[in-house]
Amino acid sequence: MTARVGWPDVAKGVCIILVVLWHVVTKHAIQLEGAGVVTEGWATLNAQLLPLRMPLFFLISGMFAASAVNAPAGESWRRRAGRLAGVYVIWVIIQTFVLALTPDFDTARAENVWQLLAQLTISPTNLWYLLALAVYLLIARLVRHVPTGVALPVAFVIAAIAAAGLLPDLGNLWQLVQNLFFFLAGLRLRPIIERFAAASGALRTLMLGGAYVAAVGAVGVLGMRQWPGIWPLSAIVAVAFGVAACALLDRHAEMIARPLRWIGQRTLPIYVIHMIPLALIDGALRGLGWVATPAVEVVWPIVLTAVVITICLATHAGLMRIGLGSLFDPLLIVDRVAAARMAG
Repeated sequence: MTARVGWPDVAKGVCIILVVLWHVVTKHAIQLEGAGVVTEGWATLNAQLLPLRMPLFFLISGMFAASAVNAPAGESWRRRAGRLAGVYVIWVIIQTFVLALTPDFDTARAENVWQLLAQLTISPTNLWYLLALAVYLLIARLVRHVPTGVALPVAFVIAAIAAAGLLPDLGNLWQLVQNLFFFLAGLRLRPIIERFAAASGALRTLMLGGAYVAAVGAVGVLGMRQWPGIWPLSAIVAVAFGVAACALLDRHAEMIARPLRWIGQRTLPIYVIHMIPLALIDGALRGLGWVATPAVEVVWPIVLTAVVITICLATHAGLMRIGLGSLFDPLLIVDRVAAARMAG
């Protein structure tokens, strides 16, 4: 049996931590009374990670979607897409009810049936990654016979259009559109990516890191974020750095890589749950009149990110223990019904 390559799990672990950190900073820390320059620094740092965070996540997802997309019968991709879409619907509905308890928390929430319907379709919520993956699987299946030399340039142009702000402002729809390129790149270029990761050493990683810093710096200073093609080009540099850095960590920093791999194998429950404990903690601290001090601002985003992830994993373990695993895989119910019919 071939040993599981570790760096993709490291990358997924890094990405999910950065997702939670992003929400901790932008939806909580900057809203606290007393938040100042230090928190603004956290927000700026997180903004520079935008070209890395979700594009790398989608690249890894695409790398492991080939068997489902290319299966002759097509059942595999339909099950995977259906599972993702089902989890999205379930947790959007759960969030809608729970976030009603925290009206001051700064995130989108449906306040009526029409808004909920929009969030389930054309105006994705903070859970948009799941809906995007379901859509990407469908698109990848439809274009599976289109040459890579055609599919990727077209996806790049679509990403450039979305990043230029030319799409209607419908929640996270623009993010869903612009990240298709990275999913298809992972799907179509997996052997190249794996060779790149295997050949990446410290020098290459440092050079790519320098290029990434220079790119985001130039984009920020010159205000180039929405120039056509700039965002996907910056994200390609960021993703190349992310792949090289994660491969390097996986090979040479086991103490760091091991917990990242462990988290990277548990991204789904963290992703779907994390906004709920964050909102409840935010509401509790607001109710206590908590004021951030500069010393607290330095460490609080890191501490709260760790706390939220721990709560998510504990909640997931508890839900699985009491038989609610279908919240994370709704097809379990379908399979049980089908098995019961066959048994009957």
